Amino acid sequence: MTALWGIHNDQSSLDLVEGGFISIGWDDLGDLSTSAIDRETLKLRLAETRPEAKPGAIPVWAGVIYRFTAEMQVGDYVISPNKADRTLNFGIIDSDFYVEPAAEVHITRRRVRWIKTDVPRDDFSKGALHEIGSAVTLFGVKNHANEFFEFLQSGSTEAVDDSDEDQVDLADDEPNAERVDTYSKDFVVGILRRMDAYRFEHFVAGLLQAMGYRAQATVASGDGGIDVIASRDPLAIEPPIIKVQCKRTVNTIGGPDVQKLAGALAHGGTELGLFVTLGTYSTDALHLERTRQDLRLIKGTQLVDLVFEHYENLDLEWKRLLPLRRVYAVDRDAGGS
Repeated sequence: MTALWGIHNDQSSLDLVEGGFISIGWDDLGDLSTSAIDRETLKLRLAETRPEAKPGAIPVWAGVIYRFTAEMQVGDYVISPNKADRTLNFGIIDSDFYVEPAAEVHITRRRVRWIKTDVPRDDFSKGALHEIGSAVTLFGVKNHANEFFEFLQSGSTEAVDDSDEDQVDLADDEPNAERVDTYSKDFVVGILRRMDAYRFEHFVAGLLQAMGYRAQATVASGDGGIDVIASRDPLAIEPPIIKVQCKRTVNTIGGPDVQKLAGALAHGGTELGLFVTLGTYSTDALHLERTRQDLRLIKGTQLVDLVFEHYENLDLEWKRLLPLRRVYAVDRDAGGS
């Protein structure tokens, strides 16, 4: 039976999709292809190379390495979450594990044929997202595999009832800092995504107010594509005036949409443009931002970060909608790579 795996890669310098591979760390173990590998041997080698390891970490690490090198099969499917833009990449394993000696990090790899990339996380149920938020680097996706396979076959998913979901293994279900952070961000995006467009514009205005700006949403119609007007000036008379366009989509915003906002700005630096979305931006849109000093693009991950940073200053209306509080969580790197 074809398996579905989830893998987390914490190396921002690696472009897995462009390179066509997945990888794990523990490079200090050397070339794993030169000798037979089993869990007990891996535990011994890990204990020798990492004597400072936390209790219980060695068996978890050994299990991850063994799954990657021995249990994954050519033809299996893999999900690779991209933390930077909150998307998911889906691929098919195309090779046995191999060692890339020229690589600076993560020399242990498998080739992957990526079939769907930059898929918004919010297309899936909370239970499915919780499962692939595993605390370990590599894990089997079981409880919600059908939901992901349905997406791969049809390109869409149906609503899933999470009220009676199965429990995942304890090591995978540990409520550590990474999982708490991911869950909280998914919660915020889920709430914002369910808003209607007009209410989302008012929320963006409220967030700008929490950041110290005077901001007001424009009239719902006849706004010329400008959704919010903001300024540091209490009367919003003195330049620069900030014109804001809001899109609550989790998809990619292209260059033409950003160009429309840029074209609405007055010359001479008296007006600035701010584009806010729950999704991401295309390459041509980002290029336009780099060439314009009067233009700034805020993607979904940045918007959520701003919500967390300025949450205490939000109006009570928005705090009730997004009930959050600061907590301490276990900061344990179960992946250890």
